[in-house]
Amino acid sequence: MPFNFLLTTRILGLLTVGLLASQPALAQSAEISAQSLGLVPLPREVKAYAATYTLPQQISVYAASPDARNVASLLKEMLAPLGKTVTLTTNSQAAQIKLLTAAMPNSEGYQLVVDKAGVRITAAGGSGLFYGSQTLLQLLPTKSTASARVPYVRIADEPAFKWRGAMLDVCRHFFPVEFVKKYIDFLAAYKLNTFHWHLTDDQGWRIAIKKYPKLTQISAFRKETLLGAQQTLKTPADFKYDGQPYGGFYTQEQIKEVVAYAQKRYITVVPEIEMPGHSVAILAAYPELACKPGTYEVWTKWGVNEEIVCPTEPTFRFFEDVLTEVAALFPGKYIHIGGDEAPKTRWKESPAVQEIMKRENITDVEKVQGWFNRRIETFLASKGKKLIGWDEILEAGIPASATIMSWRGEKAGIEAAKHGNDVVMSPSGYLYIDAGQNPVPHSPNEPLMICCYLPLDKIYNYNPLPKELTAEEQKHILGPQANMWTEYITTPEKVEYMLFPRLLAVSEVAWMPAARKSYADFLPRMSKQFARLDAQKIKYRVPEPVGLDSTSLVKQDGRAVFTLRSLVPGAQIRYTLDGKMPDETTELYTKPLAVPLDNRLTVRAITIAPNGRKSPPAELLVK
Repeated sequence: MPFNFLLTTRILGLLTVGLLASQPALAQSAEISAQSLGLVPLPREVKAYAATYTLPQQISVYAASPDARNVASLLKEMLAPLGKTVTLTTNSQAAQIKLLTAAMPNSEGYQLVVDKAGVRITAAGGSGLFYGSQTLLQLLPTKSTASARVPYVRIADEPAFKWRGAMLDVCRHFFPVEFVKKYIDFLAAYKLNTFHWHLTDDQGWRIAIKKYPKLTQISAFRKETLLGAQQTLKTPADFKYDGQPYGGFYTQEQIKEVVAYAQKRYITVVPEIEMPGHSVAILAAYPELACKPGTYEVWTKWGVNEEIVCPTEPTFRFFEDVLTEVAALFPGKYIHIGGDEAPKTRWKESPAVQEIMKRENITDVEKVQGWFNRRIETFLASKGKKLIGWDEILEAGIPASATIMSWRGEKAGIEAAKHGNDVVMSPSGYLYIDAGQNPVPHSPNEPLMICCYLPLDKIYNYNPLPKELTAEEQKHILGPQANMWTEYITTPEKVEYMLFPRLLAVSEVAWMPAARKSYADFLPRMSKQFARLDAQKIKYRVPEPVGLDSTSLVKQDGRAVFTLRSLVPGAQIRYTLDGKMPDETTELYTKPLAVPLDNRLTVRAITIAPNGRKSPPAELLVK
């Protein structure tokens, strides 16, 4: 929900009352820039001071409530890599860190105070205590030290949106449980609270369903995988495959394990069970659910397959059985039914579908999907669940109780909000983080990816609240969600490369009101996060140098002058003027770079991070 500034006033009022005892200590210390703390996402209200509090190697945490004890146990895990030993205590006076509960207007809001009395995190419940703890962690050193100095701060914070999501597609490429947990950790570290788990698609079914064992015996595996970028292949002869069987699935025990792991970190898991489209993997195991008799295989290509389930009674029984088991595994209120990209070729040809249309007085075959969705929604409601689907479900007609995820731009989200439906904004042009990070399509300097160019600033500057909506209609915008599709993202390392540092931008889109965001202010704070990513051995994409572009050059005396900088603290910039790829042996950038304008030459520059990892090149043809 959009932030209410009256609530901010109330929070700050609570903060002021609760901190009277600490005012003298804080007043004795000079105030410093909150920007210098490097916090991501930036808290709502921050006061920072030059004085510091020293956390010892042995830390006592006061935690009286169940939520506080849960957060304390997580702090114990998160502080261990810094060489800290955490013990829980019921003696508030003896604790260096106190986790306190108090009534607050936003259940996810928190207050964080560090002064000579130690660290105090106050929130209404576990999620706020957890987010306050994540902020505290960002104030600590990234490496193990005998004692850790924490700057004096007073922070009052709360999120702008209820839904702060990220999706991981495990169908196109499968990821083990340990990496799924790591992905959840990524979200939790930057205060996202929804993990959308895309579990079924044409290329693989990834969740065990006890009533339908062939879904994991057959549907979870494809015979081979396409090689290369499908969008560049022009003729059937161009399609080549690796010849290697591929697949995997999660047992129900593993699903429970992941859900429990996420719950402990105050993240809701939203499962996606695709229907009626993207269902050819189902037909490979249960061909009787098709409109057209035949033999089907788990798909080895990407994109949209016209073979989809038929909307007959056996299909409804199948999905009701599946959803019964799914509903029991996922305690969150939402179940995602997909609903996108469902061609009606087979439905148009089917006598069974024609009979349905006649019986239900439906004149357009596309509207059959709306009838299908409404039946599924009614069933989900009987299980205490709420239907959410991609924005195509809006076209066939849905009741106001359904939630849509607007991915084909914002138009459908705007329409749905005006209609009274809740909306998650997830437009592909802003939040599909499987898109490229280099303006050169299929750059040889980047891993293979699906398409497009989605730079960091475009993500950061996205506002989930469309100006076309009134303030009342904007209340239906639950929040934003970033999506990680994995047609060409084959390993955990590639997921991390596509995710970071863009997830940091996503976190501020989700946490901060748009009016308070500043990309120029974000970049130096983001830069301070790279050391933390290094400490966790995350294979992030090293950003290329900034400043090598036509808008940044200055023309002086027949020369183009570039002033370059790295976004990675302590990094080197290496460059070439002969069109070759820079490396550790090429020229070191130490001052503004001047090149003649009277001949064409290609300037290339790379960042070499302190850990030795290199960025893709920034490059510009000067002419």
